[in-house]
Amino acid sequence: MTTNTPKPILALTMGDVNGIGPEILVKALAHPQLWAACHPVVIGDIRALESVQAFAPQCPPFRVSGDLDFAEGSITVIQPGPPMPAMQPGRLTAEAGHCAVEWLKYATQLAIDGQVAGIVTCPLNKKGIQLAGYHYAGHTEIISEMTGSPESRMSLFSSQLRIVHISAHIPLAAAINQVRTDRITETIRIAHEALLRLGLPQRRIAVAGLNPHAGEETILGMEEDREIAPAVNQCQMEGIECTGPYPPDTIFLRAMRGEFDLVVAMYHDQGHVPFKMVAMDEGVNITLGIPIVRTSVDHGTAYDIAGKGVANEGSLLAAIELAAQFAQSRSDATSIQEKA
Repeated sequence: MTTNTPKPILALTMGDVNGIGPEILVKALAHPQLWAACHPVVIGDIRALESVQAFAPQCPPFRVSGDLDFAEGSITVIQPGPPMPAMQPGRLTAEAGHCAVEWLKYATQLAIDGQVAGIVTCPLNKKGIQLAGYHYAGHTEIISEMTGSPESRMSLFSSQLRIVHISAHIPLAAAINQVRTDRITETIRIAHEALLRLGLPQRRIAVAGLNPHAGEETILGMEEDREIAPAVNQCQMEGIECTGPYPPDTIFLRAMRGEFDLVVAMYHDQGHVPFKMVAMDEGVNITLGIPIVRTSVDHGTAYDIAGKGVANEGSLLAAIELAAQFAQSRSDATSIQEKA
């Protein structure tokens, strides 16, 4: 019998083959709830998957295809770009970085063209992609360039915390210069749109301060009064339920206790440190402010455990499920009818 509920097609990129990407992919693909949420296609190389398939015996077999065709009981693998180099688990190589970028670009183009409903990315190594000759700092910058999205935002979501950052992979001195009213205002709007798409009954956004004690009434810093508070006021006038700025040392605990639904962080580590303390194995990295759905694991390549069979697939599984949830909220989501 055929169900009437379409499942979104998601492109899963393998990332750096010398990291834990292939292993967490086969482990995630062995979970029945993944198949209930979406129809996955892997962008990478079948040899890398088969080399770690023993770590997930329940994972369905893989089959190589030149396009998005599907066969019952197997996982489609598309192998674009340069040939995959010999795997060297735990080694940083330019060749692995090259493949990771080209696989990501292929998946991103599929999403831009509407052939898949979203992409989910396994970790790549920033140094590896630069050794390969690319100027990018990571996934977000590649996707932002390809989609023409200068206002993209890095975000971290879990069942306990949701955080959107006003800046991502830049030096701290440069990040402080990004604490501007216009950028904060746009970040709050982007965060609000994400909560709308998730269909949350409440969309309470809390905005963090930059300085200790949120500036302590300008004694410890001026940014809260000059830049952050005006952004909060502007968004409130637009009908967005947002408040702040709040002291950074308590805002995340208050969010975890249910007082807020999302926190806007002023720089990368302000949001990442508390998030990874509580949600390292289930957290999802989401790129917001782009015209496609993109989620990722919230961790790196973990070269120290690559190839050992001990990597935790929890973050990737959560990323796939959240991408499917976001994709289902898009009226143009690419999907197929599953047979039951």
